Amino acid sequence: MSAALGCWINGVSADALPADDRAVHYGDGVFETIVVHTGRPRFLEAHLARLSLGCTRLAIPFTALAELREEIAAAIAQAPPRAILKTIVTRGSAARRGYAPDGTESPRRLVSLWPSADVDFPGGVELRVATMRLGENPLLAGIKHLNRLENVLAAAELSKTDAFESLLLDSSGSLVCGSMSNVFLVREGQVVTPRIDRCGVAGVMRGIVLRECGVLGIHSLEARLSLEELFAADEAFITNARIGVVPVRRVGEHSFGMNKLALRLSAHIEPLDA
Repeated sequence: MSAALGCWINGVSADALPADDRAVHYGDGVFETIVVHTGRPRFLEAHLARLSLGCTRLAIPFTALAELREEIAAAIAQAPPRAILKTIVTRGSAARRGYAPDGTESPRRLVSLWPSADVDFPGGVELRVATMRLGENPLLAGIKHLNRLENVLAAAELSKTDAFESLLLDSSGSLVCGSMSNVFLVREGQVVTPRIDRCGVAGVMRGIVLRECGVLGIHSLEARLSLEELFAADEAFITNARIGVVPVRRVGEHSFGMNKLALRLSAHIEPLDA
């Protein structure tokens, strides 16, 4: 892993959390990963909206959004032409031992800047289906909280294969997302993505794709999907903030044709930053 270009905690240059921070003990916090391109943070407002939603869901009393914006701007001023900016909000240092917060904790902000290379997948990517299943918890569905052990386990599975990404099913067997991405299928010109209401992360790029489908006149919807429906689709693609829109070439033994609609969406979205 490349070294960080800079790290700030509550606006002060630092590279270590206090040992009593609840993020260290319980993963008690939320985060966002933002692409910085030529000095501009892509889709910043969407990222901050999801971060705020996560804090609300977890009952983290985060009121320093203005300060976080200033810290993001200061970090970006030091960024190379292409970089990754990560923002984390933790509940803060534990006021007492045990899982339950007592409400007196002071949320802590972390901003870090990382180098990033250009990404390009001209031939599409190959996916696999993870053997592990996502636990269902509607309260946590959609948000990007710090407890990402399911994704860690799925990525560990993936590292032993030649696939680019693992698809995750929930405990009911429905398709949810990838370990680091969201997934879309195309059938008869219609774009469909799994509903993220029981588990999984509702990625910022996922939201941008759904929004821009409307701009382009492409019908899109969220639905409960099975693996069988994915395999029956005409095309498929995955998305996240870093890689954008990427066609899927294969899932296991099932092959897809090159995704013309994904390429159209990618070309349309690539110039956007809001």
